[in-house]
Amino acid sequence: MKIINTDKPIQAAQYAEYLRNKLNPLFKERRHLDIDFDIVDTADSIQILYPELYDGFLFRYEFKGDEIDVIKSEHYTDDVNVLTMEDILNSLYMEYPGRDNISFIEEGS
Repeated sequence: MKIINTDKPIQAAQYAEYLRNKLNPLFKERRHLDIDFDIVDTADSIQILYPELYDGFLFRYEFKGDEIDVIKSEHYTDDVNVLTMEDILNSLYMEYPGRDNISFIEEGS
C-alpha cells in the first residue's frame, strides 16, 4: 500500500474523472494493447478493474480527507500489464493533485 498525504483533500469523483481521461490512452500508448480498464468510483474510493482478464480490482484508491491510500491487488504483482499501469498511476498522481500539493508519500506493505 502507498499512502499519499496532500495539503488539501482530493475528491474521489474528480480524481476518477481525471483517470478516465488519462489512464487508458497512456496504457494503450505504452503497451500497444487495446484494453480499456474500468474506473469505478464511490463517494470515497476508486477501483480500477478489467474483469475480462482479472478477478477483482487491480488498484483501489481510498480517500480519507487529506490522505489517499493506494492499494495494489496482491494477486497480480508480477503481471506486466499491472506493472505498466502502476508506473502510469505513479506519474498521474504526481500531476494531479500535483507535486506541490503532495506533502508526503509513504510506501507500506
